[in-house]
Amino acid sequence: MDTSPPGPSANVPEFSVADLSGAIRRALEGAFGRVRVRGEITECKRHSSGHVYLSLKDQQAKLEAVIWRTAVPRLSVQPENGVEVIATGRVTTYADRSKYQLVIDRLEYAGEGALLARIEKLRLKLAGEGLFDQDRKRPLPMLPAIIGVVTSEGGAVIQDIRTTLARRFPRRIILWPVPVQGAGAAERIAAAIAGFGALRPDGAVPRPDVLIVARGGGSLEDLMPFNEEVVVRAAASCPIPLISAVGHETDTTLIDFAADRRAPTPTAAAEMAVPARADLLSDLAQTEARLRGAATRQLRAAETALLRLERRLPDIPARVMDLRRRLDEADESLPQALHAFLARKRQALAPLVVPHPRAAILARRNTLALLENRQAAAFARAAQRARGARALQAFSAAPVQGLLREKRAALDGLAARLDSASFQSVLARGFALVRDEQGEPLTRAADVAPGAPLSIAFADGSVAAVAEGEAPKRAKPRRAAAPPQGSLL
Repeated sequence: MDTSPPGPSANVPEFSVADLSGAIRRALEGAFGRVRVRGEITECKRHSSGHVYLSLKDQQAKLEAVIWRTAVPRLSVQPENGVEVIATGRVTTYADRSKYQLVIDRLEYAGEGALLARIEKLRLKLAGEGLFDQDRKRPLPMLPAIIGVVTSEGGAVIQDIRTTLARRFPRRIILWPVPVQGAGAAERIAAAIAGFGALRPDGAVPRPDVLIVARGGGSLEDLMPFNEEVVVRAAASCPIPLISAVGHETDTTLIDFAADRRAPTPTAAAEMAVPARADLLSDLAQTEARLRGAATRQLRAAETALLRLERRLPDIPARVMDLRRRLDEADESLPQALHAFLARKRQALAPLVVPHPRAAILARRNTLALLENRQAAAFARAAQRARGARALQAFSAAPVQGLLREKRAALDGLAARLDSASFQSVLARGFALVRDEQGEPLTRAADVAPGAPLSIAFADGSVAAVAEGEAPKRAKPRRAAAPPQGSLL
């Protein structure tokens, strides 16, 4: 039996690791409970499970924190490295690693300075991408038929827009209700802008001609959804001309830079969307008056020009009467002019001597008779040659051939003598044959009476002629003269 006194640690309670970790956890949670911690976010990581792990730091210390995935959608500020925030949550421990951490369920920007710095950083980034360039701005339609509005359904903004449109020019309004502040507002606003842009012009819900994204006034934190990148990109890529009307006149959000037009208030946005009907009527009246005045001046100028031209025009009835008188005079003088014209033509034709048709017919008959004689002679010669050819076929001996050559030579000599003494040969040498009207040859000049029609035959044809002058006297024949030469024909 051990009678030694107990050790110095006999009065210290003994804990298990789990008991001590639980006691520390209860002590931390009981001492601090729910706290608000201000610091700069660092080491921000999004786990595949949906949880967000991060750290909050300042110049002296660093605090690890976690945002469970169930709380992430409810955050009004999405955690990013380098952003100074105020985190609200509870302090607890992580027993597996003997660490304490802050479980965050709410995030806020730490003052306007941090918000403005974040906004400016995002503005420079998007401006560098060209989302705010002026050449991207589109003109608003003159009189849109349908106006789309992205705003809260229960706020005063939609009522102001409706009242303004009804006062200026009533148009159809399509409202896409969205929350304009709080967690998830930016995503809902971006989805509404993209949804309007995805509508078809001829669909059941037609696409608006102009889009208004509006919200009433508020603090910088309240307007933060309209400074989010997702909203700005949706506004820049919207195919519909967009008017930004967020906050009051002094408030500026990033959607104002991406929109086609910025309105200081929702009421001003409605005034930009449609013209005032009274102003349009006044403009139409003024335009009508100017058009009427211009048309009147044009008509008066045209009337003056027509009057000047009318003075230059001749008296048409008088000109017509003169032309009628000239026509009557021409009608009266036409028969006399026709008789005079025929008389001149007769005088011009009188010196011309036209041979009698009988002489031409007689000459043609003589030529035809001559051709017929030639044809008969040629036919006879051809027949004779044919008979001689048949005889030659029977007698082909050399004596017969020599006799034929002798006879052919004699025949060619006689033909040459006959041709030299023929009528046509004489004419070919330059002589001519003169015939009277009956076709009889004339061999003496005394037989030709003045004015008698003659026919003169040459080697290549005949021509008609008329004898002129007096008939020559017949000379008395000499007793010792030789007898006259006979006709060559």
